[in-house]
Order: sequence, then C-alpha cells, then structure tokens
Amino acid sequence: QVQLVESGGGLVQAGGSLRLSCAASGRTFSIFAVAWFRQAPGKEREFVAATAGVVDGGRTSYADSVKGRFTISRDNAKNTVSLQMNSLKPEDTAIYYCAARYGILATREEEYIYWGQGTQVTVSS
Repeated sequence: QVQLVESGGGLVQAGGSLRLSCAASGRTFSIFAVAWFRQAPGKEREFVAATAGVVDGGRTSYADSVKGRFTISRDNAKNTVSLQMNSLKPEDTAIYYCAARYGILATREEEYIYWGQGTQVTVSS
C-alpha cells in the first residue's frame, strides 16, 4: 500500500511560480512511476507530467500545455516528487493530484492505482 500526500498549492498571480510536492510512504518508492494530473472546474482530469522509476530509466513526460514551464523531479531518498510550475497562467487553475503506479511511466489516469487527495492551485489574471 502506498499513501500519497500533496502540498504546496495556493493562490498566485499569472506569471508567478509554485512548487508542489508529493510525499509517499513505502520503502520501494524508487520503482514507482509517479505522475501529476489536474482537474479544472467542469473539466475532466488531465495528465500534466510524469517521472519513471529506476527500472524505466527515470525518464520524464509532459503534457504539451506545460512543456517548458513545468518541471517534474524526484528524490527517492526522501520519497518525494516535486512539480515546479513557472510562468503560471489562469488556465493552470485546477486541483492537482499526485498518482503512482508500479511499472513503467504512463500518461493515462486509469493506469495509476494510488492517488493523493489533491491540492488546489489558483492562478489569478
């Protein structure tokens, strides 16, 4: 069983930055693929970014809408994954969720079995 807890959300002006963190329980965190998804009001949850575990070379993947602005990173020693969000836009406003799965990196939410409760990010114009 893996428990995920997100933190770092808040209110920021357009053009600003926020850093989200996902803290995970479990001793085998390094083999998990971990992703960030988000859900805006009235919209479906969508993929944001993901980082692979050590078995998959630690590679990363980003949604086109956040490439060049967001950076996902992980610290396996601390069981944490972070999402650095720069140049934020009002359309980035959403609840951001951390998710984890055994195996290789994935971008579809149905492939992730462990989920956090989410953290609200609000970007004002």
